[in-house]
Amino acid sequence: MIIVRSLEREDYEPLWRRMQSFTNSRGASTPDEIWFTEHPPVFTLGLNASRDHLLNAGDIPVVQVDRGGQVTYHGPGQLMIYPLIDLKRSKIGVRDLVTGLEQSIVDLTAKYDIDAMARKDAPGVYIDSKKIASVGLRIRRGSSFHGMALNIDVDLAPFSRINPCGFSDLEVTNLAALDIPTNREVIRTTVEENLLGHLGLQKE
Repeated sequence: MIIVRSLEREDYEPLWRRMQSFTNSRGASTPDEIWFTEHPPVFTLGLNASRDHLLNAGDIPVVQVDRGGQVTYHGPGQLMIYPLIDLKRSKIGVRDLVTGLEQSIVDLTAKYDIDAMARKDAPGVYIDSKKIASVGLRIRRGSSFHGMALNIDVDLAPFSRINPCGFSDLEVTNLAALDIPTNREVIRTTVEENLLGHLGLQKE
């Protein structure tokens, strides 16, 4: 069983700190949770990210965080999916979690006859070599936090200020550019159902 929370727009750093606190303080009986939200504009850098990939932050804040991966952008019009799961207790491997996150988006676009795919060399989901969802996780005390960002109708211009995920030639897209309906609740609900199904979890 897992608790699913659909949050309002939240500033990135305070929510990240809450994820850390939740993970650090959880016990053997703490229920797993998934948080859905979106953030005001922010660039985030992973643990070992190179600032060389941050080309021109301008007026957008930059936050160094404790996830894997390089630099990415978060902003309005992007669905953030944060799985706070005791992986050992749930018998879910890290690779299973990444695959479940990615496949939940592949299944979403398939409903609209659009083929998406994951790549072994670069986590995330791609359509015609353009990235539509990025994945960056942290595992601490056997539990996951951070997660995935799905571009719904997010402004794509800020991605030109960085080398997304450390790739200078990587193009980024969103669901709106693919003419997929961008109703937030429909997308969130579909992704939620897909993800829980792939991870073998039931909503509390």
